[in-house]
Amino acid sequence: MNDAKAEKIRKEVEAVLAEVRPSLEEHGGGAELVAIEGNKVVLELKGACHGCALSSFTFGVMVDDMIKERLPEIEEVEYE
Repeated sequence: MNDAKAEKIRKEVEAVLAEVRPSLEEHGGGAELVAIEGNKVVLELKGACHGCALSSFTFGVMVDDMIKERLPEIEEVEYE
C-alpha cells in the first residue's frame, strides 16, 4: 500500500472515530487507530470499552459499518 492510500484510510478512520468519540467518552471509553494492514484496520479499545459487553455492538455494527461504507477497500476491522 502506498503512503497516499494509507493516509486516506487513516484520515477516514479518524473521522469515523471522531464521530463516535463523544458517545464513547460519555461511558468512559474510547478507541484509537493502531495499524493499517492491507485491507484491515486495527483499533485499540480504551477505558470502559475494553471488555464491555456492548462493545461488540457499538464497534461490530456501528463503527465497522461506518468504516466499510466509507472505505470499501477495507474488508476487516480488528479490535485489540
